[in-house]
Amino acid sequence: MITVISGTNRRNSKTLHFAEHYHQLLSQHSSEEVHLLDLAELPMAAYHADMYSPEGQHPEIARIQDEWLVPSDKMVYIYPEYNGGVPGALKLFIDAVSIRNRDSVFRGKKAMLTGIAAGRSGNLRGLDHLTNMLNYLGSVILPNKVPISGIGSLLHPDGEIHDEGTRAVIAKQVEQFVAF
Repeated sequence: MITVISGTNRRNSKTLHFAEHYHQLLSQHSSEEVHLLDLAELPMAAYHADMYSPEGQHPEIARIQDEWLVPSDKMVYIYPEYNGGVPGALKLFIDAVSIRNRDSVFRGKKAMLTGIAAGRSGNLRGLDHLTNMLNYLGSVILPNKVPISGIGSLLHPDGEIHDEGTRAVIAKQVEQFVAF
């Protein structure tokens, strides 16, 4: 199983458009079941002071962890640059699913990272930041981490990626990940 994570809790984000594109490509090119997890759909009540104990884990986080993350062999992280790094919602989500059965969620799992940004750097700092976190947790990272810059000019109003160069880079990354 492959789980694609849209790594922001911002509703109607451009991140989700990119995550949907990855989900579609992976579904076409892999024989594995592919899920899309939009962090904007998770209840904010899932994040509270007691979440740092297995007994305090919110039932929705436990369900996602047990049904999607533990069974996944591969995870795809698509996330925007927030303040030069990883969005707080993504970091908090990783914290929430690393309390109970952490090794079953992360250790030995293959991960693909794509950073997106409105600016010019494509979230390079955020790619390094998440790489460090996932390495600490025992994930194996696909070396081809893709930074996508200037995302506002890459999308049609309907959310489709119209830039052929960007589509080609994404397709190459997905091809590598399926074979990884």
